[in-house]
Amino acid sequence: MILRRRRFHDLVQRQLDLFESETDLLAEAAEADAAWTNADAAETEELYGEYQLVVDAIGESLYDIRETYARSLDERTAREYRIEFNRAVESRFGRYATFVDGDL
Repeated sequence: MILRRRRFHDLVQRQLDLFESETDLLAEAAEADAAWTNADAAETEELYGEYQLVVDAIGESLYDIRETYARSLDERTAREYRIEFNRAVESRFGRYATFVDGDL
């Protein structure tokens, strides 16, 4: 089974490379994270909400990338692809993976 999942490794890495190079969301998330982390108590809640909106946008974008490709595959192959995609997102983007993590 491991060999079968690895068949999508290069594809997924290229997809994530493209996402990373063409989005401003990752930089926005870093800025929003710093803003809410360094904010005073009165601003923390609002700034965290702004941060969470960017995190959700990252997750939605990754989900859309995954599902666009998965729809072109048969059900079994799509599941294998999703597993590989989710693992790669978790490894590469960690905290931004919650939107796709576990959603197979």
